Amino acid sequence: MRIDPKELYSISFYEYGEAYFGSCAGVRYRIAREPLKNVHYTPVDQRDPAVLLATVWPEPYAYGTADPETMKSKEFEFSAEGLAAAAQWLNGQVDEIGKA
Repeated sequence: MRIDPKELYSISFYEYGEAYFGSCAGVRYRIAREPLKNVHYTPVDQRDPAVLLATVWPEPYAYGTADPETMKSKEFEFSAEGLAAAAQWLNGQVDEIGKA
């Protein structure tokens, strides 16, 4: 089973200050704009720098209750290309954690 990049919504979703949560093959994940804040209506030239932060951890716990020691995160460019790279990284993590 693989994470389909189309499931992660478009990059504009993350401009609203919302995180996307999902799970695949026993691995939970979260993708969000960092810093997490609504900038959708802020002109692009007035926005603070941001990245996409992808985080993975093993099931069964939710993001807020999982042990931080079990989480692994990586930053990506805040763009459609960065989102595609995050999906690729997430799939690699699913493969790696699934083997553990």
